[in-house]
Amino acid sequence: MAVKLTTQAYCKMLLHAAKYPHCAVNGLLVAERQKRKDGQPVLCVDCIPLFHGTLALAPMLEVALTLIDTWCKENKYIIAGYYQANERMKEIRPNQVAEKVAARIAENFNEAALIMVDNNKFTMDCCEPILTVFEHHDNKWKCRETNVDCCEDWLEAQKITSALLESRSYDNLTDFDNHLDDLRNDWTNPEINKAVLHLC
Repeated sequence: MAVKLTTQAYCKMLLHAAKYPHCAVNGLLVAERQKRKDGQPVLCVDCIPLFHGTLALAPMLEVALTLIDTWCKENKYIIAGYYQANERMKEIRPNQVAEKVAARIAENFNEAALIMVDNNKFTMDCCEPILTVFEHHDNKWKCRETNVDCCEDWLEAQKITSALLESRSYDNLTDFDNHLDDLRNDWTNPEINKAVLHLC
């Protein structure tokens, strides 16, 4: 089983990490709720940025998961994975928070993925894959090879992410922390979705 990310999901994940380079960030990956053929990868069509800084606030996480779950049901999506970029440059393994949240997602979707962003490889031109994908086997998160095939179209994702980083689009990214500060902040990030579509 493999997970693939659309350009939109990939871009938003990296923009979230770019907006808060001094913090840990996390978020959820959503896929369309549909029947797949055996061996067909789970396609994560979007990502919902959750928090920056303190990732382990249980009440905030509960609120976020409930709201996102409702939004997913309304849009025929399913929460299919979790991503995190750690605060320290050299820390690329999932910590307890990442494993706990991802395990909870795996309870409802057994093909859930846990994706870690490697801060060490993060550059403005996004020229190399910086994601490590972990899959749930025998109650453990096991690392899959880091490679370009985790994107639906790697060259497009790389090019568009680079353009969005260049134009500082991450300044407009809203995560759940921003939404809780001011409910008018839309965590679905329609402006960034539009920008990605425009560049496709």
